[in-house]
Order: sequence, then C-alpha cells, then structure tokens
Amino acid sequence: MTAFTVALVLVVAAAGLLRWRRPAWYWLAFGVTLAALRVLVRYRSVMDACGLTVPPPRWRLSLARATNRPIPEPRPPRIRRLRPTRTGLVLRLKLRPGQDVFDIAAASDRLRHSFSMFGVTSREVRSGVVEVRMTGYDVLKRVQMPAETETRAMRVPVALREDGSVHYRDYRAIPHALTLGATESGKSVYQRNLVAGLAPLDVALVGIDCKQGVELFPLARRFSALADSPDTAAELLDALVARMADVYRLIRTQQCITVDVPDAEIAADIWDLPDELRPTPVVVLVDEVAELALYATKEEERRRDRIITALVRLAQLGRAAGIYLEICGQRFGSELGKGITMLRAQLTGRTAHRLNDETSANMAFGDIAPDAVLAAIQIPAELRGLAIAGDASGGWHRIRAPHTSLRQAVNLCNRYADRTPDLPELALFRPTTGTATELVPSAKASPATA
Repeated sequence: MTAFTVALVLVVAAAGLLRWRRPAWYWLAFGVTLAALRVLVRYRSVMDACGLTVPPPRWRLSLARATNRPIPEPRPPRIRRLRPTRTGLVLRLKLRPGQDVFDIAAASDRLRHSFSMFGVTSREVRSGVVEVRMTGYDVLKRVQMPAETETRAMRVPVALREDGSVHYRDYRAIPHALTLGATESGKSVYQRNLVAGLAPLDVALVGIDCKQGVELFPLARRFSALADSPDTAAELLDALVARMADVYRLIRTQQCITVDVPDAEIAADIWDLPDELRPTPVVVLVDEVAELALYATKEEERRRDRIITALVRLAQLGRAAGIYLEICGQRFGSELGKGITMLRAQLTGRTAHRLNDETSANMAFGDIAPDAVLAAIQIPAELRGLAIAGDASGGWHRIRAPHTSLRQAVNLCNRYADRTPDLPELALFRPTTGTATELVPSAKASPATA
C-alpha cells in the first residue's frame, strides 16, 4: 500500500509539473484521456443546460402515452466522432431538426466552462454537421508548429490559430493581403515566417523596404528584386505593371479558343498555361506602405500618386498574371491620401497585430468583420506576435506566428538562394550580395546595388 501511495504521489507530482512547464506534454500524457471522459460523461446534461436539445418527436410521445411508458427526454445533437489532437479534441456533431449552427456558436463560452477546456470554437462542415474544436491549453502562449503541415503551390503555413489548427497563407485563394502592426507588435516576425515559407517554393520574391532596407535586404539572396527608397519603388512597380501586361499578352496568344479545345484547357490565368510556358509567380512584399504614401513637395506628391496607382493596378489585375501583394505597415488610414481605400478594397486577407489606434483597426476589419475590431485593439503589449486574421468572408481568428529570428530567416534564404529566379524585367533591381556594408544601401544608391 505504501509503494502504491508513493507511486500515486509521484504520478500526480509529475502531472502537475508537466502541466506547469510543458502543457503540451501534459495534454498528450494525461489531459486528452481525462478530457474525453469528461465530455462523454457530461455531454447530455451539458447540452440540456446550454439549451442545445430539442423535444422528442410527436410519434415518440404518442407511442409513450399509448404504451404507458415514461416520456422520452429531450435529445442533444448526435455525436458522430470524437477525435483527439495534439492540442485538444475535435467533436463532430449531427444537428437535430430545428437546430442551427449559430446555436452552437452562441453557446461556445458555456461549453468551455462546462467541459473545463481552455477554448471552444465551432464551424459548419456541411448542412446539419458542425465541428466543435476544443483546446486543452493555451496554444498561443508558446507556439509550436506541427512537424508536418500541408504545403502545396502558393500555400505556406505561417502561424498557429487559437483552436490549434495551422493558419495558412494561400495565395491562390486570397491573392492580396494587408498586415498591420505597431512597433514591437510582432509584424516583422510574421513577415519573416512568410518569407521562410516561400523560400523553398518556385516563386519570385520582390521587396520594397523604405527603411533603407534594414528588414528585407539581409534576405537579399532569395529576392529577385529589392527597392530601398520611394523613388526606386516607383520604378520597380512600373516594371511590375509592364511585366503584368506581358503576361496577359502571353495568355492571350495561348488561349486558342476553338470548338475542339476542352473547357479545362482554355487559359484565363497563368495556372491554366502549360508548365513549360507558365511565368514564375511573383510575391511583392511592401514593408512600410505609409512611407510610399507620404509626401512634402509637389514632386513627391506626383511620385506618390504614381506609386499608389501602380499598387492599385497590381491589386486589381495582378492575380491572373501571378502577381500577389503583401502590404505591411504600422498605420493605414484614409489620411494617407486618395487611392488608399481603393487599394484596401482589393486586399482580401487582413491581419492586424497590436495597434495604437482604433482607426487602423477599422481600416483592417471595419468593412469585413466589425466584431474583430474590438479584438484587435485589445491585444496586450506583452503578447508580441499575437494577431487577428480575417478575410472578406467575415470570419476571423486569433493567430500567433512562431518566433523566427533574423538569423534563421537569413539562413533559410541562403539555403534556397539557387531557387531565386532571374526576371529580365526586374534585372535592374536585382540585389547584389557581398559584404555586410553592401547590404545596406545609401539613399542615393542605384537600384541595382544593395
């Protein structure tokens, strides 16, 4: 008996230590079993208390009265599957007639308390089937990406969501995106994760960094073109617009629409072209968009209008030509001048880290998910990297990117430097790599030096 007591005390102490220091290990070792039992035992009573049950059908009531049996109890949604994951549980429910997915979403907070879970979210899989994801611990406190993620062309994992799933940046589904964040909010780390995910792919990276290149020029070996000033950025964007026109001419010559051509082979964008003819897709990263929109003189105003016009053209027409925009900035508001709201309307993906003002949050989410505005301005300063991600569908999630140092990002870019395509249209802006002094160009340097 003494040995059993000692062993029990050691197990309890180990579980407590794991829960404090390594919550993921605790969950896999102890938490997942306890949580699954808790959900199965409490399920019917919790659903009844949360108002997620429906009365039995009339034929069952009539049969109970006719046979003098007890009246059947209200019925909760049927459990189709209970699947444990590395961060929580996934519960798939079949709704009863009369129930709605919004009923489950409205009761998420009550379900979290009743099942003693850290977080509960829900989504509709198909008509009448709802997937409830429950997390057993705070997965965003110490982000650990899964060892294996689903990667395919133009789709890279960049962060972890609060429900434990991976947040992907899919350029085929969401071609252009806006990323906002104040100083020390984690925006640069998010950008490094994005570059690190794109580095192994067959894609051309183009950067515009008006902070004299301190953010993007260390990654120069994986970039096909870089600009470190508004003047160079204007010329680079004009070159991209010219490339876009050339790609459209190529698509037009390859369409050859006749009655003999199958529908699936009619080219409307670069992804419909044969592999040997398909131009390399281009991802344009703008590190600080406000620097491109500010001006003090008439000459700078003309340059600013030229830059914004080129960005709007790329955002409106660039998707089919394989040109995708990643617009980043600390501040994004209508006071940046004409064309800014038109540009925002084309940026389907929205990501907001901690912001210093509500106006930027409204510019990010006010037109797609008003309830995400409050969540964006409530991000605490000590949680660097925490962000709100949404899109034009109105859905949004809390995400956090794993910490990637500048050295790690540089090493990845150097490892895949051989994948950097040489684009003739952007040859003038191709960065040269050499000594550390050459990686930080002066304001008067030519576009070809870095």
